[in-house]
Amino acid sequence: MDGPKATFGFQDVEASAKAGLVRGVFDKVAARYDLMNDLMSGGVHRLWKDMAAARLNPQPGETVVDVAGGTGDMARRYARLARRARQRRGGAPATVLVIDYNGEMIAAGRRKGSEPEIAWAVGDAQALPLPDASADAYSISFGLRNVTDIQAALNEARRVLRPGGRFLCLEFSRPVTEALQSAYDAYSFKVIPAIGEKVTGDRAAYQYLVESIRRFPPQAELAAMMTKAGFGRAGFTNFTGGVAALHHGWAV
Repeated sequence: MDGPKATFGFQDVEASAKAGLVRGVFDKVAARYDLMNDLMSGGVHRLWKDMAAARLNPQPGETVVDVAGGTGDMARRYARLARRARQRRGGAPATVLVIDYNGEMIAAGRRKGSEPEIAWAVGDAQALPLPDASADAYSISFGLRNVTDIQAALNEARRVLRPGGRFLCLEFSRPVTEALQSAYDAYSFKVIPAIGEKVTGDRAAYQYLVESIRRFPPQAELAAMMTKAGFGRAGFTNFTGGVAALHHGWAV
């Protein structure tokens, strides 16, 4: 009998197989992942990440969990913001824990250099190696669409957050106009895989990444899933006309 299914790009695969397939994609692109993000977005992803980090607003003494944290782009932002806040008003250092399922991505992040507040770990977004109610803030950036079970990952985020803890998800989403969607589709399917092939030698990995965006829940649907997981005031802010969206909520 066939088991439960999960999406892998435009394919439906056995749920038990998805994690290994995704790991294979990121094993191949880890060394040039950050360069590809710049090329694919024209550098705009950096602005999105800056806005997300400012929204999270990490503070001295807090524990911030950055899931699917990859090479540490968001974690470095959190560490620096928390350090500046500590310089202004004192307090204990923050802890920023980067957790990623892919060891190659963690290794690539460590090679880039770290910050004193950052710790690194390999772990699963659906079964985090953390106690209940142990984090003040949780973020996942461009990673939620790669998990096998999105609802399970949201439930796990709520589990590790303290009551009142902050949740942020930055992810590619649905453009808000048909014209923008058409232009985005043309760019995504024709240009991004070609860039990926030229820079990393792996067209298929970037074809998957483009397809995975199309299978991800649209903004309102993801907000409803957050509410189901136990987040209050679940909502979202569109970036660049909905090309990306920042979902936000509070653990209740």
